[in-house]
Amino acid sequence: METVKKEYTLTIYTENHVGLINKIAIMFSRRKISLESFNTSPSEVPNIYRFTIVVIEAESVVKNLVKQIEKIIDVFRVYCNTNDEIVWQQMALYKVPTKVIMHEVRVERLLREFGASAVVIREDYTIFEVTGQKEEINAFLVELEKYGLIEFVRSSRIAIINKSEGIHKSVLEMEKLNPALKSINNEFLDKKDQVFQM
Repeated sequence: METVKKEYTLTIYTENHVGLINKIAIMFSRRKISLESFNTSPSEVPNIYRFTIVVIEAESVVKNLVKQIEKIIDVFRVYCNTNDEIVWQQMALYKVPTKVIMHEVRVERLLREFGASAVVIREDYTIFEVTGQKEEINAFLVELEKYGLIEFVRSSRIAIINKSEGIHKSVLEMEKLNPALKSINNEFLDKKDQVFQM
């Protein structure tokens, strides 16, 4: 049985329905799979959302999981990719004492080296933002800990698949083959007070 675990990014395109996150989460908890990162956002297609989920697991387990997720009625498509098949980034915020920034030349060099930009500057602290991959973000964290780091937070992963067209083209083709029925106006909708009286 395969036991070698790798990092995989699942990109799940879905409708935005109440309870969908719970349905997807149950798929992972039943298999005792921990989530390394979880992000949801609108996609390029109106009314279709994308989940970006990172797991570290054996390939066979992940492939089976993908098949099960695709059976959920609100899910359009699931992509499973290794890190070399995607372009991905994370964002991190670092809070450090402002007095250190003002007096330590080394910190100024570090900020330039890691491409950090200040998003808040106050008398007592300054917050810097860095965008990059986990290794870069963690390396900057290690450096700032030497200078009295106050607080740190890192976002979930966002990713775009190298070879994929997403589902935009697929959705347009689906609509051509099976266009949705036009909405029907209910003639009684504006007369509910008269119609629904006891």
